[in-house]
Amino acid sequence: MENKDYFTEKIMQKKTSEQGENISAENSVNNSEVEPSELVEIIGIRFKDVGKVYYFSPSGVEFKQGEKAVVETTRGIECGDIAVTNREIPRASLGAPLKSIIRKATESDIKQLAQNRLKEEEIMHTFMEKIRQHKLEMKPIDIDYTFDGSKILFYFTSESRVDFRDLVKDLAAIYRTRIELRQIGVRDEAKMLGGLGICGRPFCCSSFLGEFQPVSIKMAKEQSLSLNPTKISGTCGRLMCCLKYEQNCYEDFLRTTPKCGASVETSEGHGIVTDVNLLTGMLTIKLDKKPDVPFTVNKEEVKVIKDAQVRVSKNELKDLKKLED
Repeated sequence: MENKDYFTEKIMQKKTSEQGENISAENSVNNSEVEPSELVEIIGIRFKDVGKVYYFSPSGVEFKQGEKAVVETTRGIECGDIAVTNREIPRASLGAPLKSIIRKATESDIKQLAQNRLKEEEIMHTFMEKIRQHKLEMKPIDIDYTFDGSKILFYFTSESRVDFRDLVKDLAAIYRTRIELRQIGVRDEAKMLGGLGICGRPFCCSSFLGEFQPVSIKMAKEQSLSLNPTKISGTCGRLMCCLKYEQNCYEDFLRTTPKCGASVETSEGHGIVTDVNLLTGMLTIKLDKKPDVPFTVNKEEVKVIKDAQVRVSKNELKDLKKLED
């Protein structure tokens, strides 16, 4: 969802919430450092079950976690769930003025939202039928019917570009509102449809990840993982999102651990590192004077003469590049 009515700067709690939300100290701002007149109150609203959080001005209304609010977005009037309760942030953090909420959602609004979800199911059936009629090579994924009914978004996947102009005309004639078709990628498809990952748990993207984080082949290489595509890719066929979770820790380990190929001095003499266990800090070294006898030692017991670099070869990158898309 495109929306300019939000920001992604540092935020802080206005007061301790009953839900016990935590904001880390490095991402918060001390009230004593900012004059009260320089603070602005915000709330965060999520329009999808596991979607991006957008920020608005609460207009003095206090919200609790899970309540709903009606707001104006670039797509029209929308009703979303409160994901971030009332907080104050420095006014200087705002890239642009926040739009205010229209109102706290009423019972009538909540009923309307439920009716819209039912209507989305009906629209999906029509969408599938029209695709068959036009014999288009596209797979329908999801329908997004805006709260005020001013726009319907149709999400689909396809292996190639699709000329859907006639399809749009048919849909517009049926629903007499603004129609927009969006071709999405396999990651977004997995997020919308959900499922179970190779770990046996629901997809991260469909259960708690609001936004996709960039994941690279280099991360897998630095974490000493097998570069077998079936072991490092998810059901969507792209690199697993969880490669990102521990990357900062591995980067810290790499800064203090000799890498494969590093030249080191040990109590048994000079050698070359042939294997590294980043988690335990144990190194396997090929000694110059005993090349046929692997020597295992802790990283704290060696002196690095010349360190090496973790590199992804051209052949590896060529074979696995498609997993990053």
